[in-house]
Amino acid sequence: MPVDRATLQRKVVRSLVLSQVLGGVGMASGIAVGALLAEDLSGTEALAGFGTTSQVLGTALLTIPVARATAARGRRVGLRLGLTVAFVGAALVLAAALVRSFPLFVVGMFLFGGGTTANNQTRYAAADLASPAHRGRDLSIVVWATTIGSVAGPNLVGPGKALAHAAGLPELAGTFVFSLVGFVLAWLVVDRLLRPDPLLTARALDAAERAERGRLEALPVGEGPHAGEAAGDPASGGVEDAPNHDGSMRRGLAVVRANPAALRAVLVMALGHLVMVSVMVMTPIHMKHGNAELEVIGFVISVHILGMYALSPFVGSAVDRWGAPPVAMAGGVVLTLASLLASRSQAGWSGLLLVALFLLGVGWSCTLVSGSTLLTSVVTTDERPATQGLADVLMGLAGAGGGVVAGIVVGSLGYSDLAGGSAVVGVVVVAVGAARRRARPRTQLGTDAG
Repeated sequence: MPVDRATLQRKVVRSLVLSQVLGGVGMASGIAVGALLAEDLSGTEALAGFGTTSQVLGTALLTIPVARATAARGRRVGLRLGLTVAFVGAALVLAAALVRSFPLFVVGMFLFGGGTTANNQTRYAAADLASPAHRGRDLSIVVWATTIGSVAGPNLVGPGKALAHAAGLPELAGTFVFSLVGFVLAWLVVDRLLRPDPLLTARALDAAERAERGRLEALPVGEGPHAGEAAGDPASGGVEDAPNHDGSMRRGLAVVRANPAALRAVLVMALGHLVMVSVMVMTPIHMKHGNAELEVIGFVISVHILGMYALSPFVGSAVDRWGAPPVAMAGGVVLTLASLLASRSQAGWSGLLLVALFLLGVGWSCTLVSGSTLLTSVVTTDERPATQGLADVLMGLAGAGGGVVAGIVVGSLGYSDLAGGSAVVGVVVVAVGAARRRARPRTQLGTDAG
């Protein structure tokens, strides 16, 4: 009986959306109070950002083992690994709150980043079995699901306090109990419902297609339906087409270096993330300098998060209709505009800053969805874990580096100069999106390099 790829894909997307919501609740719950708990345990505001920095770094570096596990044994194993590490991290944060240990808290937050690693990798799982015509849409639906967790998680701070009081825990630690529950439920969804494994199934189907092509190409000249076509899959980007389950960053780098379209996709995601994090992370400081209330700052950041995720299905549909490069270029334009608007905003609250932060999220969504879809389209199923892992590592490092540099720039020059410099990087994103590949693949994959 033939495999109904479309039916399998619908089941996969439903499972991934559910796991993304639960994992997103787990992450957002902890992040909402992470800085406050860091300040409480360290006793100084100067170290309040260490927890978030550790979590961002953990997200980037934990992608490496998750990618290797995914390449060797499939998406389910990789996602479960990330969620397991995140659960351990949340447990260590709880322990740190109980024993009043700041170093243990930093270690816990590093492992806590495994939740974001798993959530990031989930979007790629949505594209494994997707048809080329709907790859952007399916990937973006899973990205959109993050909105639910991002909104629900911070709203659990109040119930977390009540739970902490009832359980005899420190007040700020109660929210991490919801993180533990979210990670466990997400793990169970992946383990029980993500069947069959989308990556392993895609590999098997692609192997069967390659075998059929080989059989047809072995026929006498003129007898096969594809007689005269060149053998081999151009999506390999010049790297040997033999099955390879090496998920190392070295393997990913080799594929990206040999495949200009894959390099463009990675650069679009990393640069877009750099712009977004650089401006976003210093916006609360910019508003605080203008004596904005905490509630107003929280509202602006919430609108920014809305821009990041809520419109992603429309972005995915645009990628499917017009291709990834035009959407990447549009993302660069929006990021540039957002940065310029932010550079002209006054300290404190302003409608201009609110619009800038919303557009900053939309621009990031365009670069993430277009870059992720393009990267999935131009590499083989065997090479996806390594290249996708490399992309997420570079994104994470770009974000962490951008956050550090942003603080230095604002401290020495000011928020306006930071946003102006970010606008320049946005222009670079447009240029990368506009660059053409040296060679167009034989078979277009819907959202190919164009």
